[in-house]
Amino acid sequence: MQLLDKEKEMTRARDALAAERRRMPWLAIEKPYVFQGPEGTVSLPDLFQGRRQLIVYRAFFEPGVFGWPEHPCRGCSMIADQVAHVAHLNARDTTLVFASRAPQSDIERVKGRMGWTMPWYTLTDEFDADFGVDEWHGTNAFIHDGGTVYRTYFVNSRGDEAMGGTWDYLDITALGRQESWEDSPAGYPQTPPYEWWNWHDEYTTAEPPASGWMDQITGAADTGITPREQPTDCCAHPAN
Repeated sequence: MQLLDKEKEMTRARDALAAERRRMPWLAIEKPYVFQGPEGTVSLPDLFQGRRQLIVYRAFFEPGVFGWPEHPCRGCSMIADQVAHVAHLNARDTTLVFASRAPQSDIERVKGRMGWTMPWYTLTDEFDADFGVDEWHGTNAFIHDGGTVYRTYFVNSRGDEAMGGTWDYLDITALGRQESWEDSPAGYPQTPPYEWWNWHDEYTTAEPPASGWMDQITGAADTGITPREQPTDCCAHPAN
């Protein structure tokens, strides 16, 4: 129980840090960048795939990197293995993509071998050098607002190694998890926690939250029972 108190402190500190990220200045991107994708040449705005936010992980898969041409480097491969289903990020108006120097033919081959499904593009210009990922892996976050793309955050090294989960990715974005319990600037999109969660193959904006799901969540919260005490629900309430 003493250790649990420290874990709660760390959780609160992590939430406060994410709140600070949501107040970081946005850096406008004026330089055009070109990528190669499965369907041809695309721009940086194209990588958003119509969503408001974009997360780009620079993976090292190219000549001169250990593992080439059969694999990306071992570290980048471990991160790829950790990536949660991207449908959950997409439901928060956020797109995750990987980018490397390898040709698309090699990227598609290794994705098929390893079972990776995230969009993966080929770098063709100075994007990696301009955003601090030409010599080491890293994750950049962007937002598309008013016709302009902005860089909003960057993480690498040990911070980057911890990425992969839906919450880790959302916490580095300008809009965060977009849930009503978060400390965010006025006007940021937010919805009640839990109600937007869904099975990854059943996300839709046309249907309301399933009543049975919300009844279960409401009942668990009303009891004041923590998730590890709750016998029928494994979900964590923000207050905990």
